[in-house]
Amino acid sequence: QLRFVESGGGLVQPGGSLRLSCAASEWTSDFYAIGWFRQAPGKEREGVSCISPSDGSTWYADSVKARFTISRANAANTVYLQMNSLKPEDTAAYYCNFATPVDYYWGQGTQVTVSS
Repeated sequence: QLRFVESGGGLVQPGGSLRLSCAASEWTSDFYAIGWFRQAPGKEREGVSCISPSDGSTWYADSVKARFTISRANAANTVYLQMNSLKPEDTAAYYCNFATPVDYYWGQGTQVTVSS
């Protein structure tokens, strides 16, 4: 059974940086996209960034472009989200997602709080 463990969240001041990680218990070639989502209290979950395992192409939400970077360590079945120049509006629970043609697999979430 697939399991995903997230880490790296915490409290940071505006302008600071954090790196989130999400490790999958196993890898399958059915994964066609790996992404990060976030959900703030009272708001819907939104896509933040995504990476293609096949060619490494990436996508970013307009709100995080030039500040966040997604990457993957293949040997560790791990995806990262480097977050720089953090803003208070980045405060949310962040969730990794591994997508197959038929299912989505979610991490448990890690809280990011940006506050002075």
